Order: sequence, then structure tokens, then C-alpha cells
Amino acid sequence: MPSVAPTPRSSAAGFLAGFSWEGWTPTERATLLFVVRDGQILLIRKHRGLGKGKLNGPGGRVDPGETPAEAAVREVEEELRIQVLDARPAGELRFQFVDGYALHVFVYRADRYLGEPRATQEATPVWAPLDAIPYGEMWEDDREWMPLLIAGQPFHGRYVFEEDAMLTGETRIRPD
Repeated sequence: MPSVAPTPRSSAAGFLAGFSWEGWTPTERATLLFVVRDGQILLIRKHRGLGKGKLNGPGGRVDPGETPAEAAVREVEEELRIQVLDARPAGELRFQFVDGYALHVFVYRADRYLGEPRATQEATPVWAPLDAIPYGEMWEDDREWMPLLIAGQPFHGRYVFEEDAMLTGETRIRPD
């Protein structure tokens, strides 16, 4: 009878066994900004970068000397060519990837803007009905916290990913 070698522990299982959020430090800070209006939410289809091909909110990295709120408004203007008028904090997300990348994301919501969203090299705008958000085309964690964003409840979440797959996640309503 042939012998069977033991299955090596996956890199993800090994990572999770040794990972703790205590003392966690992000590699980068970034933003997401969602416009919610007339029963719809403005998403983007990303053309490049982290999450290429997925639906997400407009956003990106916080530049040196910039506040997260300034970055959120700037990124929406760059990606969709609209000017957000009333961005307000909605929540915070922490992402740890098995490859070592760590991302702290500040999430904003807005209801008003100037201009008409249009496609750029970065993204294509996609309006989705609030009762039919296409979570199957989004990051797995979105279905955990996006209902809180829509309901206007402040939230925080932390998630561990291996590439596109969410390994663990936790979402909580943040007290005001």
C-alpha cells in the first residue's frame, strides 16, 4: 500500500494561527466614499489596482499631508469627475492580507454632488438599487458592513484576506 504524505498546513491557516489585531499597524491608509441618493448607491467598476474588475466605492490612498476626508473627495473627483458636497464619516475598516499588506480604510457617505458621474481610466460608474446591491461582484466583506452604511449606523470592521478570499471577519456597530 502506498504511503500518503501528510498534507502541509496551508499558508493561510499558518498565518491565522499567528495573527493578532493587537498592535496592528497598517501599511497604507485609504478611503471609500459612497453616494446614496434616490434609493440607489453609486458604485464603480474598478479598471486597475487592488480589486480590479470588482464593484466597489470610489476611493484610494490617502496622500501625505492629506486628511482622509480630503482624500475621499479628491478620489471621487478623479475617478468619476463629480464634486461631492456633503461627505461625512460612516465607518472604518481594517484589512490584513496574508501576504503582509495591511490597509486601514476610512469610509464616507454623501447624498449630494455636482456634475454627472462618468467613466475614467480608473473606473466606470454603476448605480445600484439599495434593495439589489450586487454583492456577488464585490469584496466579501461588503455585505457585512454596507447595510450599516446605508442605514446610517457608524461601524467598524476588521477582516483577513488571502488574495480575494475572506478568511475571517468581524463587523460591529460603533457607538457614537
